[in-house]
Amino acid sequence: MNTTSVTGIPLIIEASLNGSANKDLNPNVPYSDDEIVNDAMACMDAGAALIHNHTSESIFGGTGKLNAELYAKPWRTLLSKRPDAILTPTMPVGQEGVPVEARYSHITTMAEEGLLAQGLCDPGTFNLSIAGEDGLFIGTDSLYRNDMNDSIYYVETCRELGIGISASIFEPSFLKFILAYYRAGKLPTGTMVKFYFGADNLPFGMPPTPASLNAYLGMMGDCDLPWLVSSFGDDCARCGIAEEAIRLGGHVQVGLEPYGGNRTPSNVELVTEVVALAKKYDRPIATPAMAAEILALPSYPVRYVG
Repeated sequence: MNTTSVTGIPLIIEASLNGSANKDLNPNVPYSDDEIVNDAMACMDAGAALIHNHTSESIFGGTGKLNAELYAKPWRTLLSKRPDAILTPTMPVGQEGVPVEARYSHITTMAEEGLLAQGLCDPGTFNLSIAGEDGLFIGTDSLYRNDMNDSIYYVETCRELGIGISASIFEPSFLKFILAYYRAGKLPTGTMVKFYFGADNLPFGMPPTPASLNAYLGMMGDCDLPWLVSSFGDDCARCGIAEEAIRLGGHVQVGLEPYGGNRTPSNVELVTEVVALAKKYDRPIATPAMAAEILALPSYPVRYVG
């Protein structure tokens, strides 16, 4: 696709605010309620249409269940100020003895309250580790685990709740799951696929290169689902994958959760860099309302009224 063919196509930017990032590495990482609200609003003012964040609870270990109120409290404040916000949480890693209904209960609770227009589907499993000083991956028994029953549950629960789906694509097998639903005509309205590339020191994800993106787009074929790119452990804007996505008509996620460069930027700075790239290709920045239309979110704007 040449650059002129994407002129005028709105660009959706998602700001992923925190995740596993911590203030010791970057003091700009938001975690308190006020920080989440203020950073989300600043990112939206800068051009972000979607907001994703974690809470102080770890998604690894523990009870395997997240406290919905830790999300809901700042989100109620945010929605009272920006009722157009599109917010997406995370969920705990699957572990033995914790049913998927418990792991997903915070999403169900917030959707029923009317805080969510978009749910979450991580349809697959991969090894968790990081490369050591010798360049080899450290031995662990940790998995980012979502079995096939879990994956089906995520899709069908979002359908029942009447919310869209943020589909995390960490590996090609994850995309196969989503495409099976799409080709069967059974994928709920409002699904977006998110290609999560991984730096060389992470054991998951293809590298953030044009070849990797083209492999995913080749798998997509004639599937017209909206898609975005993100790069865990790398600098999405400076490594080139963000610009490649913009050039090809896709969308972009940036933020301090996936960021792995050698700077200490703010989330707003990262959003602003993507906005600058969009200008190069004459792509306007999508507002939340525009993003909701592109994604065909069935429950936008959300019911919650502050």
